[in-house]
Amino acid sequence: MIEYKKEYTILITDDEKMNVEILGDILSPTYNLLISRSGPRTLELANEHKPDLILLDVLMPGMSGFEVIEKLKESEITAKIPVIFITGLTSTEDEERGFFLGAVDYITKPFKKAIVKARVNTHIKIIDQMRTIERIGMMDPLTKISNRRGFEEQLNTEWRRAYRETSAISALIMDIDNFKLYNDTYGHQQGDTALITFAEIASNTLLRSVDFPARWGGEEFIILLPGTGIDGAAEVAEKVRRNVERTAIPTEDGVDTRITVSIGVNSVIPGSETPTEDFISKADQAMYKAKESGKNRVIQAWQPKWLQHATM
Repeated sequence: MIEYKKEYTILITDDEKMNVEILGDILSPTYNLLISRSGPRTLELANEHKPDLILLDVLMPGMSGFEVIEKLKESEITAKIPVIFITGLTSTEDEERGFFLGAVDYITKPFKKAIVKARVNTHIKIIDQMRTIERIGMMDPLTKISNRRGFEEQLNTEWRRAYRETSAISALIMDIDNFKLYNDTYGHQQGDTALITFAEIASNTLLRSVDFPARWGGEEFIILLPGTGIDGAAEVAEKVRRNVERTAIPTEDGVDTRITVSIGVNSVIPGSETPTEDFISKADQAMYKAKESGKNRVIQAWQPKWLQHATM
């Protein structure tokens, strides 16, 4: 059992005093708490204190939680702070909207102590692991994102979580097209610039802190998308592909260059006999199909019908 010793700070936003008190009673023994009763105040506190996690009510007067998270994601200071929505809404459409805007999880009202603690602790553990990755050499020195070892550690954690919660998990395998030709044409230093640029584009395309990009090796990259089915993963992949295609990479001579990327997508709800190796292999096979089909495109691995629209 991990003891956090109030190392982490959580910002709770809810306009109902009773909800704030309940959450405070549950979380204050373990975490430092900041309290907000409105959207604008949440933005102020988030910018000033940079909390580790935000619990955000959806329905608030004046400024809804959906509007607040959009503002948080627009700021470099607050964009990567994970947000868990707290809500009495139960429709699939509202939940999907929250995840699309970058929420990492939902906690529904009325609150159940065990669920609140479990979901908050899960995301604090992810934050802790991200910091550990930086400390123990799981970061690629060129692109400043996780390396393969760091990705595999994160995959094991999220895989166990997806298995426990019977939720979907997705992976994108991405390979820069014609990279050897790019290197031969512009030189290896410019090739490094292209790799750095690609990693920045991929990272900046992701809205949720739990979405995990890594350099897989050479010009190949990978993204892990917890709690995401094939449709959502394909949408993220297409955004990455489009953003890469649109980005000009200048050379020292002032010449703008461009790259494209082929992406394979796979999604699964882990079972007791589902190997992670097979999960990654199918994404890799889909990426090679994208290459063979003309490059600069997204190909999905085959999915059974019951899994095609799974999100959680």
